[in-house]
Amino acid sequence: MAGTLYVVATPIGNLEDITFRALRVLKEAAAIACEDTRRTSLLLARYEIKNRLISHYQPREGARVPMLIGMLKEGKDLALVSDAGTPAISDPGFRLVREAVREGIRVVPVPGPSAVTAALSAAGLPTHKFLFVGFPPPKAEGLRKALAALADQDATLIFYVPGRKLATFLEAVLAGLGDRPVAVARELTKIHEEFLRGKASDLAAQAGQRVFKGELTILIAGKEK
Repeated sequence: MAGTLYVVATPIGNLEDITFRALRVLKEAAAIACEDTRRTSLLLARYEIKNRLISHYQPREGARVPMLIGMLKEGKDLALVSDAGTPAISDPGFRLVREAVREGIRVVPVPGPSAVTAALSAAGLPTHKFLFVGFPPPKAEGLRKALAALADQDATLIFYVPGRKLATFLEAVLAGLGDRPVAVARELTKIHEEFLRGKASDLAAQAGQRVFKGELTILIAGKEK
């Protein structure tokens, strides 16, 4: 009988944001497939969990899938984690989950932290309908086209954007979507957690005067009907 693939959400910052169930699965699984073994080791050490770690980061993701599927077919339970948050949501994991489903292997979500829902819940923008876009195209023309395609969406739009590109991104938003309400979430669940809220023009001006590091979650109000 095949094993089970557990898709385990882990903290996006604060290591206390993990469920009892997630800790049990990480302890009991035959192995843990993770992005960066160093990052996952910190989490395991915090909760005194010792387990085998198998690197499953983006460039090696495809190459690891056959081995991991083989382990599952042998009857071993595996836990899949990303560096932070929910696996496969703009993180490695989709290929493994897709192949497990194709092979008839049981896939079980162990829900928990996600930057998308954490930011949305506290942004102050409409929550009844939202569209998670993920990372926008890195080049200016690709970004322009992507925003143009979203211009008529009435849902709150959610993006992941590198901090160093915040000013450029907000300028593109102004040009492509207009001066809409925007919320920028940074360092979620960490000591320096911060939300910047205002019109795109105001936040673009602020972004030009500050240095932002890491990855930001940016929420943009949808088109008003």
